Amino acid sequence: MAFSANITRDEAWELLKKYNSDAFHLEHGQIVEGVMRYFARELGYAEDEDFWGIVGLLHDLDFEQWPEHHCIKEQELMKEAGLSEQLIHATASHGWSITVDIKPEHEMEKVLYAVDELTGLIGAVVIMRPSKSVQDLEVKSVKKKYKSANFAAGCSREVIERGAELLGWSLEDLIDRTIKALRTFRP
Repeated sequence: MAFSANITRDEAWELLKKYNSDAFHLEHGQIVEGVMRYFARELGYAEDEDFWGIVGLLHDLDFEQWPEHHCIKEQELMKEAGLSEQLIHATASHGWSITVDIKPEHEMEKVLYAVDELTGLIGAVVIMRPSKSVQDLEVKSVKKKYKSANFAAGCSREVIERGAELLGWSLEDLIDRTIKALRTFRP
């Protein structure tokens, strides 16, 4: 299946900045973009790496300004920008069972669903580490913090677990693969 976003990476970045100014949201978009690019290559979709990356970059397009309409308002914004239905469906599907009834279908959508919250949790773990680096991070360190409901409480464990299930991966495998993805572009 050939994917088309109807937007370049640079145009996607400008669109993200049009609706997001908070450094955290912009960085989160770039982190999820990098993880999505890694998984595109890792899972045999290298020819669609740019599409996967744009999905990751734009997945929270509406979150900063319209958090109560997350994954709903972004569909409208993307249609107005002339973006492809494939891109709109892919980004909106990460809100499945939360704000929209668009279930992740393609493996790419399942990856986005699984790693969006997990990258935030891993980022919080990294901040607490003496090294402040993902390079020496181990699955057991993430699992220890994962079990503490108060740690990174905004990162839904239910969504992370449902994402692993959608992919047919164990939670440990999802965490391990996501750490490996982050190591390819994060200190």
